[in-house]
Amino acid sequence: MTPQRLKAVIIGCLAVIAIGLGGIAAILLASEDGPLSASDRGSIGAPAIGGPFQLVDHTGKNVTDADYRGRFMLIYFGYSFCPDVCPTALSVMADALDQVPETTRARIQPIFITIDPERDTVALMKDYVAQFYPTLIGLTGTPEQTASAAKAYRSYFKKNEATKTQENYLMDHSSIVYLMGPDGRFITNFTHETTPEKMAAKLKEVAG
Repeated sequence: MTPQRLKAVIIGCLAVIAIGLGGIAAILLASEDGPLSASDRGSIGAPAIGGPFQLVDHTGKNVTDADYRGRFMLIYFGYSFCPDVCPTALSVMADALDQVPETTRARIQPIFITIDPERDTVALMKDYVAQFYPTLIGLTGTPEQTASAAKAYRSYFKKNEATKTQENYLMDHSSIVYLMGPDGRFITNFTHETTPEKMAAKLKEVAG
């Protein structure tokens, strides 16, 4: 193969990779004005979002995704030591829930899943979720369990390189709220720019 031909092949491969990454980014970073619905994902052949998980809730009870069947799930991945992004996202969720009718709220289960199980113990999660909403459930588990859950939801996280050797390290992570249906299937997502009003409007639309 000539050097020119080899160069062309490499460029072609890089283009294919770029297109694939762009498709995934479109799912995870959908704008607040147009989050991808389940039908949108199917039409572009995007990977599924969501799936089985086995974790421990903030009361110490072992739970799985099946425990929340029959209710809509509003899920956020983060960690309790997060200085700003996580508290903001959870506050938006809480404000949105306050803006929907009580009958609608009863059909929605807000869930906070940690990406930092080394520090986010059951006891700590119990105190943390109580600061945001009465019905908010905090889920933790082993590093393998929490990583598996995050992977199922295509939620990115990594220990911050600049602080990973420190005791009070930070976690780099995506900031996306996932709305899942009563059957556990993905409905839509909200970004960090979504307002409580827009989230509440969507919740009323899909959950009644």
